[in-house]
Amino acid sequence: MRPILAVLMMAIPIVAPQPSQAEITYPWCAQYAREGRNCGFTIYDQCRAAIDGNSGFCIENPMHRPSERAPPARRYRW
Repeated sequence: MRPILAVLMMAIPIVAPQPSQAEITYPWCAQYAREGRNCGFTIYDQCRAAIDGNSGFCIENPMHRPSERAPPARRYRW
């Protein structure tokens, strides 16, 4: 009985629900006039191009979190 209990205790962290790692949020959203929103823009100019002629405006994505990874270190050749 104890070996089964030990195996079950070790398996709990494996089967516990984990947050999705595939979620991608972009920093800019295009808000269109009729309640439409597209939050798939990496730079402000992309958003502006998307709303051009569509009577909308660009806003910062409230769900966007900047990357937690540090930028790669620069290597200099001497």
